[in-house]
Amino acid sequence: MVRNPFITSGYVSADYFCDRRRESERLVREVVNGNNLALVSTRRMGKTGLIRHCFQFPEIRKNYYTFFIDIYDSRSLRDLVFALSKEILEGLKPAGKKALQAFWESMKSLQASISFDVNGIPSLNLGLGDIHAPINTLDEIFQYLERADKPCLVAIDEFQQITGYAEKNVEATLRTYVQHCNNARFIFAGSQRHVMGNMFLTASRPFYQSVSMIHLESIPLEEYVLFARSHFERNSKDVEIEVITQVYRQFEGITWYMQKVLSVLYDMTPPRGICGMGMVEEAIRQIVDSFRYTYSEILFRMPEKQKELLIAITKEGEAKAITSGAFIKKYKLLSASSVQAALKGLLEKEFVTHEAGVYKIYDRFLGIWLTENY
Repeated sequence: MVRNPFITSGYVSADYFCDRRRESERLVREVVNGNNLALVSTRRMGKTGLIRHCFQFPEIRKNYYTFFIDIYDSRSLRDLVFALSKEILEGLKPAGKKALQAFWESMKSLQASISFDVNGIPSLNLGLGDIHAPINTLDEIFQYLERADKPCLVAIDEFQQITGYAEKNVEATLRTYVQHCNNARFIFAGSQRHVMGNMFLTASRPFYQSVSMIHLESIPLEEYVLFARSHFERNSKDVEIEVITQVYRQFEGITWYMQKVLSVLYDMTPPRGICGMGMVEEAIRQIVDSFRYTYSEILFRMPEKQKELLIAITKEGEAKAITSGAFIKKYKLLSASSVQAALKGLLEKEFVTHEAGVYKIYDRFLGIWLTENY
């Protein structure tokens, strides 16, 4: 029994997963039909949850080895290879000794780092420094995927990170391996829409037209109403429809914010109690207060020009033409060139998002805190 049904990290089960029926069915259908996928959405929209949810579908769970890695923090091919090696080894543990042995035999370059106990259970004493030749280890990984006794499904989250790797031609290298691997399907998930779009839709790029594209949008409000009310009612609580509607509109239906606020509202509602509109502001206040020391530290460490621009974009809500004289004058910024320089830093650190010519603060709770304090 899960104490709070509004999960904010990880995946528990279908019971705690809201909607995504169409997306789930399509993702599973594409994989089963032999296609690779690019799954694109803004961050915190629920890509990871959707992938893990689909891994549990019988046609995937029974017939595929499934592996999931998040490469958001990766900076090089070596980081990617390290993450993939660890995940495959961990992912194969439930499959037993035979499956693990097959992987071990393929990984010549890592054999010294993998040992087996008397029961055949492996332990991986692998550090990043043990991967001396990443391209050789990558080659061995794909050899394993090709020879595995079941088809493999490999999901790589924040896939756009490979475009910033230190090594050259990583896109082309991976595309070649993926193209020639007949025993594995791949899901490339990413949160920077323009970067992912360029990777898969630009004719000069290696991954051009090599995948089916799925764009993940907000879950419909009516689905969230049904989902939230059912979990409140199941635990002898009630929630007003207006509460769910208010949270949905304030956070544009972005999954993680919905779950976070509903989780706090659920905790605030006593057994046989009703969650009403008067509780929404208090719930958001609790969340923002819990982050205030982190936010203060972020602002303290941020260069002054970036801080000024972040506050300006936050106050504007949906900022356009931010290098224009009107915007600069309105928020007392220095100049168009200083705004450009500050913007580059904010985009690189993902404090700000940019889609369809509109700049927004990425962390909505940080936005609330900034509005109240600046």
